[in-house]
Amino acid sequence: MSHIRRKFDEAVKNDNQRAAWAVGTIGQLYGIEKEIREHMPPLSEGQIVEKRMTKALPILTQLHEWMQQEYPKVLPQSPIGKAIGYALPLMESMRLYALHGDLQIDNNLIENAIRPIALGRRNYLFAGTHDTAQNAAMIYSLFATCKKHGVNPYDWLLDILRKVNDPDYDGKFSDLLPNRWKLNQ
Repeated sequence: MSHIRRKFDEAVKNDNQRAAWAVGTIGQLYGIEKEIREHMPPLSEGQIVEKRMTKALPILTQLHEWMQQEYPKVLPQSPIGKAIGYALPLMESMRLYALHGDLQIDNNLIENAIRPIALGRRNYLFAGTHDTAQNAAMIYSLFATCKKHGVNPYDWLLDILRKVNDPDYDGKFSDLLPNRWKLNQ
């Protein structure tokens, strides 16, 4: 959603009325996410979904309908036309975050978490094989998730490696992801 918002923000100079309306509407969605983040005690995934379904989904629907109405009225190569043209195909997928309490409205947190890795990308060109590079990327992602959720990577890795190698482990492997693992500690 942050990329969609950025496109409309860039179009404000050329079509202030339309672009400002879209930016303001997207701002309402971020306002709902701020309420969810700052709620004390923290909301459960079910409560987050309920809040998004009642508050965010109508706004997303309104935004999508507005774009469908406005797109034929603008030049496709104008800044507002490019913004709407970029956003329209993504709107159906954007609704998915509202249906899942563990998804975010955008991927800014992850992009910021992996920025140090992206900056060192040249160093990782020589991982040996494609499979090794993919494995390293997965490990970096898991450690970034640990960092995001305040999980000690050493404790997490030690525990999950024991569980994965235990033939009697009867839990779900998705419960071993850092964010869910922390809830069970």
